[in-house]
Amino acid sequence: MRKQRWGRAATGLGALAVVLAGQVGAAEVTVLSAARIHTMDTAQPRVQALAFDDAGRILALGDTASLLKRYPKAARLDAGDATVVPGLIDAHGHVAGLGMSMLTADLIGTRSKDEVLQRLRAFAGQLPPGAWLIGRGWDQNDWPEQRFPTAADLDAAFPDRPVWLERVDGHAGWANTAAMRAVKRDLSGTWQPEGGRIERDGKGQPAGIFIDGATALVDSARPPLDEATAERALSLGMQAAVEHGLTGVHDAGVDLAELRRYQRLADRGQMPLRITAMAAGDGDALEMLCHDGLYRHASGRLQMRTVKLYADGALGSRGAAMLQDYSDDHGNRGLMLTTPEAMVAAASKAKRCGVQVATHAIGDRGNHEVLETYSRVLGGASSGGHRWRIEHAQVLAPDDLPRLAGLHVIASMQPTHATSDMPWAQDRVGPQRIVGAYAWRQLRDSGARLALGSDFPVESVDPRLGLFAAATRTDAQGLPVGGWFPAEKLTAYEALRGFSLDAAYAGFAETEVGSLEVGKRADFVLLKEDPLAIDPAMLRELTVQATYVDGRAVYRAPKQ
Repeated sequence: MRKQRWGRAATGLGALAVVLAGQVGAAEVTVLSAARIHTMDTAQPRVQALAFDDAGRILALGDTASLLKRYPKAARLDAGDATVVPGLIDAHGHVAGLGMSMLTADLIGTRSKDEVLQRLRAFAGQLPPGAWLIGRGWDQNDWPEQRFPTAADLDAAFPDRPVWLERVDGHAGWANTAAMRAVKRDLSGTWQPEGGRIERDGKGQPAGIFIDGATALVDSARPPLDEATAERALSLGMQAAVEHGLTGVHDAGVDLAELRRYQRLADRGQMPLRITAMAAGDGDALEMLCHDGLYRHASGRLQMRTVKLYADGALGSRGAAMLQDYSDDHGNRGLMLTTPEAMVAAASKAKRCGVQVATHAIGDRGNHEVLETYSRVLGGASSGGHRWRIEHAQVLAPDDLPRLAGLHVIASMQPTHATSDMPWAQDRVGPQRIVGAYAWRQLRDSGARLALGSDFPVESVDPRLGLFAAATRTDAQGLPVGGWFPAEKLTAYEALRGFSLDAAYAGFAETEVGSLEVGKRADFVLLKEDPLAIDPAMLRELTVQATYVDGRAVYRAPKQ
């Protein structure tokens, strides 16, 4: 046997060694060994080695010597002191949105309107004259004044070029006057679009901020995205995901055109991870599922069997639907993006077609309406294996919180939302409602299953930040000391399970992925540190050495 060694990773890791029998890639079986392999299988939670075949199926797990004796001609992948965990799955992300954020002006982390303008001017220098300036990531809650900006803030710098900037949560947009002029409708007056709101000044003129359903007015005026750019965005988003240890993503809201792009990439063998696509609302993708049946690509890298619906807006833009007024905006109870009647109709259609329902709900009214819909539509089936989901489940009324477990509804939640929102969330909802917000521990202890994710690009695609937020409920500086509402923390094991086995369950994939067991896919991540042994405060610093899907490396840390 001979050894093929990889160079050191960027963080100074010890080299990983691949020991092959004969030619590289010729062996039918590979034995992976490491200091520890956490399987997430309660029957065999920790092993030293696992064997998988060329098809990427796990054949056996156990101690290294036994597996090498069983497979004497196997190729050997020796990870040394590394820790191996099942491939991480983000249960709620937006792959195209992540890719497009790399192709447009990045406004994430801006601390003022002036900083926004600086980044926009730098990006605009790359654009041809007259082209729309598109960006995403601003958040007025991070600015000194904490107020929505206006078109006038953009007009001085860009009087002629249309500018359209999506808020970090994707539930509001900021336009300049040139962009609003391109809208083929009079935006002045007192009218409001269904499920949205146009912010106006005292004279009834549009101020430049469009919330939830109103954003479609400006989106429709933008030049359409060409297919090559749209496909590139998917590729960029998927590559960023595997670089952070993700082997799967539940893509929350995919129309038929985007599903076709994924299919083309899958046909060409250009999907480095598994995508569980959710049909975007009661639209063409759901029609396809109802007509043709649940979809799965032959590669095992792409499936669609879920529809993503919207109940309400977002908390940061005060569009989340609340049962009572916002504590910091009296008279405002947010927005229902879909009427209860329309939700029942869409959910009923999905049930008839055998399609899983996943509904975005942020505010306590939004969550209440979803639970009412699910209860009405599922009826006696609520005790079965429907696996319907609430995406975010962010603010729950006390009476509604235990209903998820009772209806067997999965809470698809994003830990970093809590640590991003904690500086202002209690201002929005007040001291009583905040007790039912970001309530991971209460939900888990009630019997609800938690599937964890990030909602990227609203938050970072990096699942290590989610593990850290779940286990500490602090920011990167460790504040507040002890964690924000620390009783809602998860253990590191619970967080890891939420990003692996429970996320897989939410996507009907737990027999294939989510844990390392015989017969499952060899999807795993090599980490320098042991996430179940280190201080939870160090989880955000975990070092990803490599990401494997179907037993093949889709990412290796660069040489130093």
